[in-house]
Amino acid sequence: MKFTLSIAMNPLDQLGELARAAEEAGFSSIALPDSLFYSETVSADYPYTPDGSRFWTEETPWADPLIAAASMGAVTERLTFYTSVLKLGSRNPVLLARQVNSVAALTGGRFGLGLGVGWSPEEFRWCGAPYERRGKRVDEAIEVLRLILGGGMVEFHGEFFDFDKLRMSPAPPSRVPFYIGGHTDVALRRAARVADGWSSAMMKFDDLRDTIAKLRGLLADQGRAGDPFEYQAVCIDKFGLDGYREQGDIGVTDIITMPWVFDGLGFDAEVGPKLDSIKKFGDEIIAKIGD
Repeated sequence: MKFTLSIAMNPLDQLGELARAAEEAGFSSIALPDSLFYSETVSADYPYTPDGSRFWTEETPWADPLIAAASMGAVTERLTFYTSVLKLGSRNPVLLARQVNSVAALTGGRFGLGLGVGWSPEEFRWCGAPYERRGKRVDEAIEVLRLILGGGMVEFHGEFFDFDKLRMSPAPPSRVPFYIGGHTDVALRRAARVADGWSSAMMKFDDLRDTIAKLRGLLADQGRAGDPFEYQAVCIDKFGLDGYREQGDIGVTDIITMPWVFDGLGFDAEVGPKLDSIKKFGDEIIAKIGD
């Protein structure tokens, strides 16, 4: 069982201290959220709240996740960082490959790429990407990323992306793992087909258990039943030692959490109490979870 600290919506000047505290407390990773901008109006529902509303505001702070990873990587030694999840549909994969190459090199290979399609039509269109056929476009973008990040001189000629031979140096010092986010059947099939793991948004335990079982079946259909595969979970109704052990029993390998929430602290709280919460979580949960 691994534990990942989510730094979503926290003040940017706290990120370095939070990362150092997480490393000292025994966390394995930092989960990096992604939001490009806050549009005044949005023409689609947010898929992970009951009423489709966004639970952040126009003033909520967001860092570019790859820049945040490089910054926190500079003040830590062992932590890994992964996007949870980066919206690939509104991005050009060639430009993104350049960024991933850079952050992988700067962190000594301590980076994983969590990917989703994206849900906001405005993010697509205002970044110059079509909202229509977004799933097919993302599938091809993943191919492009895998190809370029593999190193060497490569070319690609697809329906959405087309380029002659190119090389980006340096290549990542180790293979960059890909994690797919999303709860739809299409997203789960994509994860089983091309990913090293799956990352949930907020889910209840029973739904999480059913989704993991479905993913295991899909992996078997792909001939991947015995392959290593990460299940990164944000479970909203099972906590504490017993709750985390129950998550492990259904297959969760990586629990994404914010310890200060259990102490009644908000995203905008001062950093000192958050650091205390991280240390307490390390002492009371991470150090004992294997006992």
